[in-house]
Amino acid sequence: MSFGSMTTKPVPQVEPFSQANLARASLDSGTQQQDPSKQTQCFTYRELATATNNFRLESMIGHGGFGSVFKGKISSQEVSSDVTVHVGEASFSLHKFPLLSKCGLFKKLVSESTNDSDATVIKIPDIPGSSEAFELTTKFCYGINFDMSTENIAMLRCASEYLEMTEEHSVENLVSRSEAYFNEVALKSLSSAITVLHKSEELLPIAERVKLVSRCIDAIAYMTCQESQFCSPTSNNSNSEVVSKQPVVDWWAEDLTVLRIDSFQRVLIAMMARGFKQYGLGPVLMLYAQKSLRGLEIFGKGTKKIEPKQEHEKRVILETIVSLLPRERNAMSVSFLSMLLRAAIYLETTVACRLDLEKRMGLQLPQAVLDDLLIPSYSFTGEHSLFDTDTVQRILMNYLEFEVEGVRLSNNGVDLAGDMERVGKLMETYLAEIASDRNVSLQKFTGLAELIPEQSRVTEDGMYRAVDIYLKAHPNMSDVERKKVCSLMDCQKLSREACAHAAQNDRLPVQTIVQVLYYEQQRLRGEVTNDSDSPAPPPPQPAATVLPPPKLSSYNDELSKVKRENQDLKLELLKMKMKLKEFEKENNEKKSSTTTTMSSNHSSPRSTASMDKPPLPRKSFINSVSKKLGKLNPFGIPPRGRTKPPKDRRHSIS
Repeated sequence: MSFGSMTTKPVPQVEPFSQANLARASLDSGTQQQDPSKQTQCFTYRELATATNNFRLESMIGHGGFGSVFKGKISSQEVSSDVTVHVGEASFSLHKFPLLSKCGLFKKLVSESTNDSDATVIKIPDIPGSSEAFELTTKFCYGINFDMSTENIAMLRCASEYLEMTEEHSVENLVSRSEAYFNEVALKSLSSAITVLHKSEELLPIAERVKLVSRCIDAIAYMTCQESQFCSPTSNNSNSEVVSKQPVVDWWAEDLTVLRIDSFQRVLIAMMARGFKQYGLGPVLMLYAQKSLRGLEIFGKGTKKIEPKQEHEKRVILETIVSLLPRERNAMSVSFLSMLLRAAIYLETTVACRLDLEKRMGLQLPQAVLDDLLIPSYSFTGEHSLFDTDTVQRILMNYLEFEVEGVRLSNNGVDLAGDMERVGKLMETYLAEIASDRNVSLQKFTGLAELIPEQSRVTEDGMYRAVDIYLKAHPNMSDVERKKVCSLMDCQKLSREACAHAAQNDRLPVQTIVQVLYYEQQRLRGEVTNDSDSPAPPPPQPAATVLPPPKLSSYNDELSKVKRENQDLKLELLKMKMKLKEFEKENNEKKSSTTTTMSSNHSSPRSTASMDKPPLPRKSFINSVSKKLGKLNPFGIPPRGRTKPPKDRRHSIS
């Protein structure tokens, strides 16, 4: 006859019972020590047989999942327990015999007990699984059936090991029973093995001692390699290979995210040891990072609000994830690397961790977008810039270093020139974004701009836009500082629209405006000369109606445009010269009056003559401007023989 599996409430005076139900009553409320009247009772086999008329057929009410179920009546009576077990905050009133027959630890504790009273008190404070595990092991000792599952098998195995429920004390004891279930059921499916491993994380170190953790990890690694497309015993691809196709996330990747970071790391290492390609770990790491780092304010929207303990845990998680990142190019997206880098700065990880992420981003910088580089500085005092320009500068330096060393030259099909141009446009856009921040110093702005290679800038419109925004946001800069900012752009590469805007931009220094006008005039001269030197169109066919060549119309338009611009330039320069002369005249008058006053007091002609002269710096400046404006001669007609524009000059002509 087997026990039934039905559960009952505490036993009333008259109620039908099954043999299992009556035995179970001793455990269902064993933790309720506050109210003795509600404590359940234990019954012997003889008492149960009497209540059911020796388990006769007329007392049987049906069949359960574990055998026949009987009904019977038993009078309420108190059956005293002879041992009280305290497990944490819970207590159990039990009998010694069922426990001593299966638990070696109870034999030791009872023999060591010095209590002379009838009821022995035993304390077990550190049993794996606490009171829940002890209740299941006690049910096993009393012969009460319960279900083993992947949720409780790790707890049962560790608790039985702790209580010494081995074959030495009883045949088919809980250790052997739990081992059989673990090997035959739990390790046969990937999800079950992951569940057992996750439950084992709370049962250390005994879970390691009985090798639950190692066996689960080995089983998970084996089954993931069987399921995944990224497993091969040998790999012919080098670490620097460019992988163009993103890996597909396997169905089991989400299951691994429940693991603790140390267990997760051991699983991935075991997978790679079995031949799993490191490139295929990218999606798994991405899922784990997104779940474990959720809730961090890495976008700089508020002050840092995180407990020190939680910050330490997330820091360990992040550093471990970075150490597991695949080395193959394009295995991780730039956006994901940017998210990790922001978290690393926010959590103040090790310098090595941050430098590793910066190098990875530098290697894939051509794939980045502006949002990937807008990394907050995480400083809320108002004295620092809004964005972390130092980090972006190091990322750009890493990219340039990779290009110089020729890391990418061995990769066929990679458009190096196109990548360089994309990086140049990206950095110009980034400069324009940070230029409006008044806390961005001149040194940081120019230092970052000077790193952008000239060959990556087809036009200077992007740089001009960034310079103009910076000058507008920093109106108190000196002339020297403004000249330094404007020297970042090559005026010869400005488009016509940018030149037209720069010629009327009051924020630019005069030298820069003159330089822009000079190069624009030279460009127009070259275009007109090239048009005039071009061969004449072939004579028209007699039978066809010939329209005027479009080149002639274009030439006339350009010529008239040049004349108009020359007239405008002439007027502007004349106005400038007149203003300079008026300023010089006023200055001389002031100096003359001063000289007259001083000559009345000092009769020395030498001192009077010296006072009649204007200050040398002012005179030198006026003369230099007049001479150089005269040299430009933007209004003369260029000789036909001069078809080649003058030598390119990047810096201001003044």
